[in-house]
Amino acid sequence: MSILIKDTTREERIRIINRALNCGAGGCENCSSCWLGGGSIDSIYQDYIDGKREIADINREYSERYAGKQRK
Repeated sequence: MSILIKDTTREERIRIINRALNCGAGGCENCSSCWLGGGSIDSIYQDYIDGKREIADINREYSERYAGKQRK
């Protein structure tokens, strides 16, 4: 199954994000302890959900930003 924006609906992208990032804690609302350390999953992946940017691009940008903080 493709996860590309062109191959998915908005509802499918929401399910993809929820399924892929579910830590088992029961939801992301008001969670400040996400292992991603970047805040709300909704805000991190909103551009993907809205069909603006591919998930791979968001992940790459996030990794570069996070790795840069670790090196300092």
